[in-house]
Amino acid sequence: MKKWLIGICSVFLLFFWAGIPNASAASSKFIIINKSSNKLAYYENSQLKRVFKVGTGRSQSLTPEGKFRIVQKIVNRPYYTGNIPGGDPRNPLGNRWMGFNARGTSGSTYGIHGNNNPASIGGYVSSGCVRMYDNEVEWLFEQVPIHTAVIITSSGKSFDAIAKAYGYSTKPGGNPDYAGVTLKKGSQGEAVAQLQRKLTSSGFSPGGIDGIFGSATDRAVRAFQKSRGLTVDGIAGPATWSALNKSAPPQSGSSLMNSGLLKRGSKGAAVKELQQRLTAKGYSTRGADGIFGPNTEKAVKAFQKARGLAVDGLVGPATKRSLLK
Repeated sequence: MKKWLIGICSVFLLFFWAGIPNASAASSKFIIINKSSNKLAYYENSQLKRVFKVGTGRSQSLTPEGKFRIVQKIVNRPYYTGNIPGGDPRNPLGNRWMGFNARGTSGSTYGIHGNNNPASIGGYVSSGCVRMYDNEVEWLFEQVPIHTAVIITSSGKSFDAIAKAYGYSTKPGGNPDYAGVTLKKGSQGEAVAQLQRKLTSSGFSPGGIDGIFGSATDRAVRAFQKSRGLTVDGIAGPATWSALNKSAPPQSGSSLMNSGLLKRGSKGAAVKELQQRLTAKGYSTRGADGIFGPNTEKAVKAFQKARGLAVDGLVGPATKRSLLK
């Protein structure tokens, strides 16, 4: 009898000890999904590490909101509804599945997963799950242990503010870090969008901020590499990221500050700097050509609305001061 009890206790302790690292790791990491922007934020040790574009439910109610936990992790999960095996290019679940326990389910109904239709990422397209680009969900899958918290909401607040509302503290300066991500022609996702922003703010236009590494982005990367004496291969690896992160944006004493009122139809260096600064702040002008056209006006208005300024599309002293901060 004693031997039997000792054996049971030993097995219990073994499972208990084995679960500690996993639970500990999960407690230092959490995910926030904001359906209003269709973005997913990954936090580690209270600091924002990466932000990804995602696809969510076709209607507001399909993707559940609240705080859940990752309870399943599966590589190449089959798509049972269509009898499509895991790993098949036709599989709409992609190659990674992280199921969370929403609405009393066990992790097999709702999940964060890849997808065989990259064009759907960013839209309201699913039956309730959260879609990601395959290459990005692969990275996230490796970071996230079972029991990791998943917060899903629809909010106009920042990710840090959402985290605070759910009882999580965050550290300042948690900017998404993509320096360790190697990108090349054909890559897609938020890391590519960040690359395009940095190229634009450095004066090398990728033709817009769409998160797709196409021919224009390839040309911009090569031009930047050539200007910095790097290997000109069109691949944004560690050396290119390092040079981009050191590349200074236009200074506050430049043509934008010294220009007059800028509006639709304006042209020149001040407009080009305006476009670079807007793009660097996340308001795409679809290029920095020095011509104040409809895309630049749209970006100006979006920036003005976000900063509580008069939304008139005119770049006067108040808008300039806010841009130059």
